[in-house]
Amino acid sequence: MVTLAVPPYLLSRAIDDGLATKNFQVLTGWVAALFGIGVVNAALGIARHRTMSKIRMEASFRTVSATVEHCVHLGDTLSRRTTAGEVVAIGSGDVQVIAQSLTITGPGVGAAVTYIVVAVVLFSIAPLLAAVVLAGVPLLALTVGPLLHRIERTGAGYRERQGALTTRLVDVLNGLPVLNALGGKSVYAARYQRDSHDLVTQGYRLGVAASWVDALSKGLPAAFLVAVTWLGARMAAEGSISVGGLVAVYGYTAMLVVPVEFFIEGAGDLARARVAAGRVTRLLSLSPEQPADHDLVDAPAAPSILRDPVSGVEVLPGLSTAIVGNRPAESAAIIDRLGGFTKSDVTWDGIDLDAIATHQLRQRILVADNDAYLFTGSVRDVVRGRHDAGDDRLHRALHIAVAVDIVDALPDGLASTINPRGDNLSGGQRQRLRLARAVYADPEVLLAVEPTSAVDAHTEATIATRLRAARRGRTTAVTTTSPLLLAHADTVIYLVDGIAAATGTHHELLAAEPGYRALVTRGGEEARR
Repeated sequence: MVTLAVPPYLLSRAIDDGLATKNFQVLTGWVAALFGIGVVNAALGIARHRTMSKIRMEASFRTVSATVEHCVHLGDTLSRRTTAGEVVAIGSGDVQVIAQSLTITGPGVGAAVTYIVVAVVLFSIAPLLAAVVLAGVPLLALTVGPLLHRIERTGAGYRERQGALTTRLVDVLNGLPVLNALGGKSVYAARYQRDSHDLVTQGYRLGVAASWVDALSKGLPAAFLVAVTWLGARMAAEGSISVGGLVAVYGYTAMLVVPVEFFIEGAGDLARARVAAGRVTRLLSLSPEQPADHDLVDAPAAPSILRDPVSGVEVLPGLSTAIVGNRPAESAAIIDRLGGFTKSDVTWDGIDLDAIATHQLRQRILVADNDAYLFTGSVRDVVRGRHDAGDDRLHRALHIAVAVDIVDALPDGLASTINPRGDNLSGGQRQRLRLARAVYADPEVLLAVEPTSAVDAHTEATIATRLRAARRGRTTAVTTTSPLLLAHADTVIYLVDGIAAATGTHHELLAAEPGYRALVTRGGEEARR
């Protein structure tokens, strides 16, 4: 930006040394120099724009990468410590605001240096003009400062309410089928519309201060230019400076419009970025609900018993265990505890599960949730996830989950795209792909929640047979009330009010436990309805 101050100097020399003295050769030399610096400034302007674009993009990518990595690191702690709307607001708005503020690192610093250089040059021409120029920045700070403070104060509250409203929207969208069934959609829509209107009103108040900053970033430099030019013209009329000096003064002052505008815009960007960065750093400051690294211990070296003292459930190594309860939420909660997704007293070979490093748990224990998210991507990428292996293993996993027909029905087979949340699949197809993904991972311990609840009886019987054969000798636990799955389990644990009441094979419990028999037969299902 300093080179922007060179053209006025060259122009003044061309006027005083060439035009005023009618020396064409000297005039030609200064004009050539002026043309050369114009080319240089154009090249530097292109380089500056490309560099700042790269810096802003790098800032966006790094912020997103750090946020996503930390969300993954938090695991299930994330949903208990913050909301989905908060995370969405960071990705949809805060990242861009933070990236934009980094403009201050390039043009902002350049503007400060250029301002000082021009002030020194003007001092050599006319000390009075230099004094006016130097007094301009404090005046701008006094004018814009209160507005920036208001932006930061109001912006913080606005972003908090925006995050809360986004959270509500996410919750409503996820629960839309239930709301439709209960007839509550209109009630939530009216409430969302009312809160959205209040947020818009607050946004207008924030926009007033922001618009004043934008207006002042254009208006104050123009007024500054008028004042300095008027003083320069008076001095030229009095003979204090030459005509070339007057042209130089005008050029320097007009050039200062650029750095002054950067000052104001940069300050506004920083005020908004402080609010956005505060949200990001609050998220990054969250820590998993786990002991410090120096308190962690290693997982058992060999397959071992998983024991949940709250329910009395024990999952034996190398066997298939089925957990049966009249309340699916209680069974699912046991799986979450056994998988280390909720803080509990679960032990693995006598070792407190909460004291084992998370990455070791995730490498050896896989929880296959019935509502696990399906990210967009090809069938191949959705099923194999982070694992990398050939298509033979992929086809085997699809075969075990009876999902080959899904692939065959898609236009591009394994390369076909699955929409976010698997929206282009039926409920049963999504469930089978989730199961194929879990089978493909081939974990030491597989904990599955209702893995066949959305498929027909024939498909369920096939899955039960194939899954039992594929997981033979591996630790597997499923929650289910399906007799087709229960018949293939080595051990069935019957829950009453979330507590293990009886353990045995499916046929043993049918004979000995009336409650179990009622639960897993059609009569029990009708009774529960």
